[in-house]
Amino acid sequence: MSNVVVVYHSGYGHTRVMAHAVAQGVERHLGSTCQLISVEDVDQHWESLHRADAIIFGAPTYMGSASAPFKGFMDATAAFYLAQPWRDKLAAGFTNSGCLCGDKLNTLLQMVVFAAQHTMIWVGLDLLPARSSIGVFDGQMNRLGRSLGAMAQSNVEQSPDLAPPPEDRRTAAHLGERVARLAERMGHPPV
Repeated sequence: MSNVVVVYHSGYGHTRVMAHAVAQGVERHLGSTCQLISVEDVDQHWESLHRADAIIFGAPTYMGSASAPFKGFMDATAAFYLAQPWRDKLAAGFTNSGCLCGDKLNTLLQMVVFAAQHTMIWVGLDLLPARSSIGVFDGQMNRLGRSLGAMAQSNVEQSPDLAPPPEDRRTAAHLGERVARLAERMGHPPV
């Protein structure tokens, strides 16, 4: 059993879809619970973050980095940085952009450094890249071929009902389930 929190920002709803997919993955792991927290509401939920076994970060990639509201959340953690309430908690991340590349790797790297500063343990994606010889992925996970975290690409003209595609949602759910399983295995006691 593990207690996982997903803290995220979503500007247009596509990253929120990913956050919900991650939460579904967490809850697929028997006995695990997941709480979704939007960065806009984080001030009411700091204790939930401090008590979590794992925290999964999610942000859209805008102009090659995490969105400004997500960066604001990161900066707000300076208030408790020295106390290290997140020490040895598991951390993972996901991001989404309108372009296939969209410099999403930079956003995940931001999250990794942020987690390291909080003395957290980063969990990457344990999926090999999807393979396609004709541009069709047939439902394969990790279609964007990343290891550091879950990445999604949402066609900007599509609503969150249609984008990101099912492969990216399944990849996000897989990441959530992996984090829940590892958190249980590590047996982190709440702070």
